[in-house]
Amino acid sequence: MLFVFRCTDKKDHLNVRQENRPAHVEYLKGFGDQLFAAGPLLDEKEQMCGSVVILDLADPSAAESFAANDPYAKAGLFEQVTIDRWNKVLP
Repeated sequence: MLFVFRCTDKKDHLNVRQENRPAHVEYLKGFGDQLFAAGPLLDEKEQMCGSVVILDLADPSAAESFAANDPYAKAGLFEQVTIDRWNKVLP
């Protein structure tokens, strides 16, 4: 089942994002074919200010585990994280 993770960074935490980005990217790569899409949200200045990740996971507890173990989350980057089930329809 697909899950969409929408993560909003804490204000003035771009340095935390940049410092932890390599570990975050490696973490995502570890999910192989389960990773449907991932990328940063951008603010009006084109600065990274959050993340969207779509993963194919077994159940909500696997989604919670993914979110809790993300290096960004462990570094205290996020102000808010939402997790929603998602059904891809198009294209």
